[in-house]
Amino acid sequence: MEQIPDGARTVHTDFDTVYLRDHEPEAHDLRRLYENAKRDQWNVSTDIDWKQPVDLDEGFVADGLIDIHGTKFWDKMNKKEKGEMNRLFSAWRLSQLFHGEHGAVLVCGQLANVLPTADGKYFMATQVMDEARHTEFFQRYLGERVGKVYDQAPAGKELFDYILSDPRWYIKTIGLQLVGETFAVALFKMLSETAKDELLRYGCKMILRDEARHMGFGMLSLPEQVKEMDAQERQEMEEFTIYFLRATLTGGFPKEAYLDMGFNKAEIKQIRDLRKEKAQSADFSMFRSLFKKEMHTTLVNNLYKCGVLSETMQASLEQELRVNVSEVLAAD
Repeated sequence: MEQIPDGARTVHTDFDTVYLRDHEPEAHDLRRLYENAKRDQWNVSTDIDWKQPVDLDEGFVADGLIDIHGTKFWDKMNKKEKGEMNRLFSAWRLSQLFHGEHGAVLVCGQLANVLPTADGKYFMATQVMDEARHTEFFQRYLGERVGKVYDQAPAGKELFDYILSDPRWYIKTIGLQLVGETFAVALFKMLSETAKDELLRYGCKMILRDEARHMGFGMLSLPEQVKEMDAQERQEMEEFTIYFLRATLTGGFPKEAYLDMGFNKAEIKQIRDLRKEKAQSADFSMFRSLFKKEMHTTLVNNLYKCGVLSETMQASLEQELRVNVSEVLAAD
């Protein structure tokens, strides 16, 4: 029996595969999304100019995204040290995207099995290809340009293990297409506009085009399912959604990047505390402020349109996660 590679892990799954007899289109909006996916395929190997030069002293993502930017820790660094800090932070952040895209390949492969309609299965087959392409992009980018890959953060592992092991298609869809893709669309949009490396900006722009389709699948497939839930199913769905939102919005902390930069444990604790203070005071950089506003607006609207935004959900978002739901809904 072939051994699994070092660093890989096995997630136990238990679900029924739906093998269809009839493949006639039923949900024409979903079938249209499938047609768009076929039309908009692109190739990481040939549509990205991997020969573009990169300035390692400048870094990859905008400095304003780094937790210590504008603090005493940043001000004490010289130009070369700031470039290295940017490289390590970029490696950590992009590594989380890399692992997340691979997780999405696995979840979408499961969805192609468990979805009860041909339209859903067809589209999910295209998303498997999309997510494989995104995984390939980040694998090459991290390996060929950044020169470092970090492990997946514990929160990311926990979330994907949950989604992969749950047999219900709508839980997988809420976790990946509703919450995960909403976060991804906002993040890739920000990176496509602010990254220092032109190749990273272009790659994220191409990925963003795919992610918008993926988010669209959740918007088209979930509302009817949510309407049909009984009280217990509804409660379980809301509890899962809040759990997933909490883990996604609070985010991981790039402790490993700061350790590699030479910060000691006491300094890293200070940095983590500074980050919490900024979050509580809403004192973000321009980039983070724009990302937060777009992410929260899209998230609230998508939850509302899918019928997931109950009073309980709204209270959790506002009190625990500092999402101003009332303001977003009033503006819309």
